[in-house]
Amino acid sequence: MDIGKYKISSSIKLENFDTKEVLEDADKRLKKLRKKLSKTQNTMYAEGKYSVLVCLQGMDTSGKDSLIREVFKDVNARGVVVHSFKVPTELELKHDFMWRHYIALPAKGKIGVFNRTHYENVLVTRVHPEYVFGENIPTIKKIEDLDDAFYHDRMDRINDFESHLAKNGTIVLKFFLNLSKDEQKNRLLRRLNIPEKNWKFSANDLKERKLWDKYQFCYEDLLNRTSKENAPWFVIPADDKDSARYILAEILQKELEKYNFKAPELPEKVAVRIEEFKEQLNKE
Repeated sequence: MDIGKYKISSSIKLENFDTKEVLEDADKRLKKLRKKLSKTQNTMYAEGKYSVLVCLQGMDTSGKDSLIREVFKDVNARGVVVHSFKVPTELELKHDFMWRHYIALPAKGKIGVFNRTHYENVLVTRVHPEYVFGENIPTIKKIEDLDDAFYHDRMDRINDFESHLAKNGTIVLKFFLNLSKDEQKNRLLRRLNIPEKNWKFSANDLKERKLWDKYQFCYEDLLNRTSKENAPWFVIPADDKDSARYILAEILQKELEKYNFKAPELPEKVAVRIEEFKEQLNKE
């Protein structure tokens, strides 16, 4: 697979990206691939030099939750930490907009998955600028203060944040699940038609759907301004869930292979006594 076609490395238009790509036997290929991913994470954990931050963004119903479940199913539970960011709490609003994300970062050896991310601060708040007033920023006094320059400055701060992470051993990989408006409609209808899925539906989903074009504009802007070599964005066609999961997992595995993780060797004074230790155990 040529993962380069999904990577944002120059200015793009989202309308030029497919929302649907169907790969043969994607589910079976994913089962094999996630075993490799599990081994990669185990070695990374043993080496203890790097961590991985996987950032997932996408419109409602784009499949983030099920993707996390299926892609990381075979990875050791100690090796993956998932954070689903909701509306900021009162405590979180008393800190700067990056604080709650910073304290959720993965430790070395682990994969951290952000289900919705720090980019909500230049996405949802840009579509609904009134939300920013909850942060009580001294320089923001009226809605007109929340102009493009405000959000572009935040994107610069995010770029600085991710650059800092990369320099300190966190591999940052960001994925936008590119869902079509028609497929979102189908998935919302499924939530309404299937009783077991009713709990997933919110009337707010329909309100946000009416703002589709605004969200697409904001996504395109942030993808162009924040896809960097040390923290790239990948656009994943999300209309076919099996294929989307496989494509993301393939990109993740190939990106991690670049680092050639190696488990540490035993100290020489221990290694030379391996046969002695075996003998001791066998005599028990």
